[in-house]
Amino acid sequence: MKGYAMLKIGESGWIEKDRPECGPLDAICKPLAVAICTSDVHTLWEGAIGERHNMILGHECCAEVVEVGSLVKDFKPGDRVLVPAITPDWNSLEAQAGYSMHSGGMLAGWKFSNFKDGVFSEFFHVNDADGNLALLPSNIDPVDACMLSDMVPTGFHGVELADVQFGDTVLVIGIGPVGLMSVAGANMRGASRIIAVGTRPVCVEAARGYGAVDFISYKDGSIEDQVLAMTGGKGVDKVIVAGGGCETFESAVKALKPGGKIGNVNYLGSGTYVNIPRAEWGVGMGHKQINGGLMPGGRLRMEKLGALVSAGKLDVHPLVSHVFDGWEHLEEALFLMRDKPKDLIKPVVKIED
Repeated sequence: MKGYAMLKIGESGWIEKDRPECGPLDAICKPLAVAICTSDVHTLWEGAIGERHNMILGHECCAEVVEVGSLVKDFKPGDRVLVPAITPDWNSLEAQAGYSMHSGGMLAGWKFSNFKDGVFSEFFHVNDADGNLALLPSNIDPVDACMLSDMVPTGFHGVELADVQFGDTVLVIGIGPVGLMSVAGANMRGASRIIAVGTRPVCVEAARGYGAVDFISYKDGSIEDQVLAMTGGKGVDKVIVAGGGCETFESAVKALKPGGKIGNVNYLGSGTYVNIPRAEWGVGMGHKQINGGLMPGGRLRMEKLGALVSAGKLDVHPLVSHVFDGWEHLEEALFLMRDKPKDLIKPVVKIED
């Protein structure tokens, strides 16, 4: 089979590999559509997870099942499925402890394009098919379905980590596709006011549609100063970090009320230490909680989030700014995500006929 791979840090291209083998609990799938993620950019060009040689990239797609193992009960060849970016081993101790995304070690639920081949290939392997796949609702287009692999569950997990409650004032830092889903999730959770940090007009327009009411540009001064000015010096109840870098936490802590919570779902692709301002963190005693987490994966999560889209409660289509047809455009879409033109939110490549 052919796949689009990271050859080494900074270099990528199409390679030939053997089709993966299907274990008794597993499935082999072929993509119907794939989406490019900023994580692919971090991995390939920044070397964020270290050197990888001839590793097929990609972790966002929806797919058709082509083979299942002898012990798989709920899926069969021909089923069209949602595929989460995180595919835990559900019999692991970490999963039993409630942290399935870390099954087998920290972040080890993230398998695709981390330590096994990803989904930018004619066929790919899914471990624990009954625990990780979900049937694709018939009224969800495959292009939109790709948003359910990572963007929706990651953005919503930021809302969960920040513990957004009814009436909260929420700051969302970064309104790329993940941040946009954090805006949508905070709105669904009952936030009374959502302040979004972002500058690209296409993202600002989408954030407004998802429920953001105020906008901040880092070009206009520090985030925290603008937030404090907007809130009469009080700050916000919750902060969701969906963009920026290690330095962003300084602004998040400074903009947060005592007793508030920060939920980080941003992939910190570079840097050594996260900046936490001592005084504004209450010299360590300000009850300003910082929670960072990898999105939960698995079938139940996919079924529930898919149900939101299928029922019309969540419209993910505004995330999709560019659609390509055919594998031959995969590299173009990947480079587009790297270069991030002003009109970009998310590129998707359709594979099905």
